[in-house]
This record gives sequence, C-alpha cells and structure tokens, in this order.
Amino acid sequence: MQRLIKNLFKDNFFLIGAFGITIAISTLSLIKAPKTDVGFSNIDKMYHLFAYFTLSLFWLFSFYKKSSLKYFIVLACIIFGILIEILQHILTTHRTGDYKDVIANTLGSILGLIVFNQIKKN
Repeated sequence: MQRLIKNLFKDNFFLIGAFGITIAISTLSLIKAPKTDVGFSNIDKMYHLFAYFTLSLFWLFSFYKKSSLKYFIVLACIIFGILIEILQHILTTHRTGDYKDVIANTLGSILGLIVFNQIKKN
C-alpha cells in the first residue's frame, strides 16, 4: 500500500499540486480576508503574480510531455484569473474585482511560461 501511494504521488506530484493550488486560489479569492496593515500599497499584486506564476508552472509541469498544450494551459490560467475577479465582484460583498489583479494574474502566468520554457530548454 505504501508503495502504491508513493508511486501515485511520484507520478502525479505536479497534477495533484496543480489541483491543490487551483482550489486554494479559488477559496482564498472568495473568502473574507483579514485586514492587514502592510506598509506597501498594492502589495497584493505581488501575491497575485506569485500565485498565478505558481499555478501556471504546476499545470505546465503536469503536462510536461505534451508541450503543444502549453499555450492553452497559460490561456486557461489567465481566463481562470479573470473569472475569479468577476466572481469576486458578483458573489461577494467583501471583495471587488480589479483589473490590476487581472494584469498581475496574467503577468504571473506569462512569467510561469517563460520560466517553464527556460527549464525545459535546459
């Protein structure tokens, strides 16, 4: 049984991680966030960039052998980011959709693709 679990995680590490990150981003984006007093304005844009960078990397590595899907994966991450912002605006009273967040999400996904291409090249 241990061997089966070990092989399952070994072969599907990135796919399991990609699903986990997708669920985490969805959840964290729609729940009420605690107030934090950070000294930097728009620091949340860095969080968005990092989250979508990580999201796109995990999805890209999940389908590493199917490199023809890489642009579709990045596009799906970008669309996911747009949908989350729309859902924040429609479904929540404590969150608002922000085009700056969409830009940060998009940049994170594109940066993930750039890093993926560099890693794959080497």
